[in-house]
Amino acid sequence: MFKSLQIEDKPNTAPVATEAERVKCLIIGSGPAGYTAAIYAARANLSPVMYEGLQPGGQLTTTTEVENYPGYPEGVTGPVMMDDFKKQAERFGTDVRWGLATKVDFSGDIKKVWIDDTKLIEAEAVIIATGATAKYLGLEDEAKYAGGGVSACATCDGFFYRGKDVAVVGGGDTAAEEAMYLAGLCNKVYLIVRRDELRASKVMADRVMKTPNIEVLWKHQTKGLFGDGVVQGATLVKNKGEANEEEVKIKIDGFFLAIGHKPNSDIFAEYLDLDNVGYIKTVPGTSKTKVPGVFACGDVQDPIYRQAVTAAGSGCMAAIDAERYLSEKHN
Repeated sequence: MFKSLQIEDKPNTAPVATEAERVKCLIIGSGPAGYTAAIYAARANLSPVMYEGLQPGGQLTTTTEVENYPGYPEGVTGPVMMDDFKKQAERFGTDVRWGLATKVDFSGDIKKVWIDDTKLIEAEAVIIATGATAKYLGLEDEAKYAGGGVSACATCDGFFYRGKDVAVVGGGDTAAEEAMYLAGLCNKVYLIVRRDELRASKVMADRVMKTPNIEVLWKHQTKGLFGDGVVQGATLVKNKGEANEEEVKIKIDGFFLAIGHKPNSDIFAEYLDLDNVGYIKTVPGTSKTKVPGVFACGDVQDPIYRQAVTAAGSGCMAAIDAERYLSEKHN
């Protein structure tokens, strides 16, 4: 790696000297995808540099218990597992750093990425593993009971609520799928729907309505959660029309958000193809984006599975794709 000084022109301001650093492989973001990409890239002698982002370890660091990731027969907490991933990446020589990518320029052969609006990284290959952020209602109780009954992933956490009563918020296909999944594990599932109809496809809506232990609460919105340290119930508001509202309380052990995810892809929109939600489009079967030398892995490009194990697998793909790209470039 070498360093140089470049002048960055900012509108309506004097040019600011920005330190530039040249690297072979830059990984933006951490989590299962980013750390796995780092492990493979480091073992391939790509000397990867990783910037972890605002949430080192990604969404899994907000998960208390992970029992569906291979290799942890007794289960493991999300933060511990991500720390294991990070240590393994560093063991092989990954340079893991704190910092947030705030701007990119993928127009040239050498990709430019600005960290925290000040440091410029010039990379021959870039692996994007910035993940996606689950959408929440914005209630204070969601943070209060994080890890104590509030979840944004039924597949991840539903197992802990076997035989219990839970609620799912949302009316689209994701909410219907989460409710159906939980119905196979739980005693009862309340599906809290803001409108008087489901936005889900007719097939999914029909399945929900035919499942005996799913009760749809039409025209309800969540006002808050309650419980002693963990979720024990939810306070809802039912809209009865003409400004007539009724407060309803339900007893539940788990509260699942299924109102969507937002991929952390905004800074790449100028250069990469995104779908209508914001997920980065990749060439099917690969991690390749439309820009040679730029690869995407994990939840930022996966609107379907969003699991730690699939994210890790795509991180492996990204590192292999990057290694092959650089090998062909230099030969």
